[in-house]
Amino acid sequence: MASTKAGGSAKNLTDSNPQYLGVKLGDGSTAKPGAIIVRQRGTKIEAGKNVKVGKDHTLYAVADGKVSFRTRRKTSFTGRSMTKKVVDVI
Repeated sequence: MASTKAGGSAKNLTDSNPQYLGVKLGDGSTAKPGAIIVRQRGTKIEAGKNVKVGKDHTLYAVADGKVSFRTRRKTSFTGRSMTKKVVDVI
């Protein structure tokens, strides 16, 4: 026989770590090559000059310079016009 009674199972006791998303380098700050500028889910902010996109849509610098954000008008494949944020390293 079992020496202890059944206590049941606890399913929701573990907690995952936060994702730490968002803008890491603001407008006007200096960036070195490889510096992470934005961590995001999906391409809410697009890559501009001297900026590349990682496999999880992280934007990072590929050259030395200052970070600058701007908006760009873009037409979607349906013909609708929209504005997108773009980040550059100049």
